[in-house]
Amino acid sequence: MGLLDGIRAVLGVRAEADARRDASPDDLFGMSTAYLTMEADLGYESADAGALCFAGVDSSGFRDAVAEVEAILEAGREETNTDFDIAEDDHGYHWVILEDTDPEDLITSLHFASDTFIEREYGSRLLAAVFAYRNEDGPAYWIYSFRRGAFYPFAPRPDRERDSSTEFKLESVLDGELTIEREKEYWYPLWPSASGRHPWE
Repeated sequence: MGLLDGIRAVLGVRAEADARRDASPDDLFGMSTAYLTMEADLGYESADAGALCFAGVDSSGFRDAVAEVEAILEAGREETNTDFDIAEDDHGYHWVILEDTDPEDLITSLHFASDTFIEREYGSRLLAAVFAYRNEDGPAYWIYSFRRGAFYPFAPRPDRERDSSTEFKLESVLDGELTIEREKEYWYPLWPSASGRHPWE
């Protein structure tokens, strides 16, 4: 199974078929307390970045939905100073990429973006929301799978290695604040490109 097939299987078709609960963009607000716990209990700071991953579709309606998301984020940029970009990765997936020093603004903007897709009846195209953190050991991410309606941790290390002990610690500490994906087979790694720092690069 190739990388692209793996993403489709774990964040896409298979995850949707095996879903245990309905996903909701309101779940993203769980990060409003989780980021405080990440800092106070685990020593992780926000990396001032987050992103929404979605699969595109060639239709004018979908392009209008993306344009509406851009308009909402552009309107919010003046109020929150949240920078954003919409890009396509090497695997053909699209990302709404956000940067802001205030984690609350990142969470709110990701919620607005995902909720807009859902209101425009393109919620099925949403794959994941990604929240970036860092400490002296390296980066860590909380990934929300829209097809599973749950979060899971991802701690990438050089040479495409994962720090499993860190991931299990994050799971243990944040369990209760976030809806955690219990089935580890759905903790799918979202590796960046060879030159990228984050999964969307």
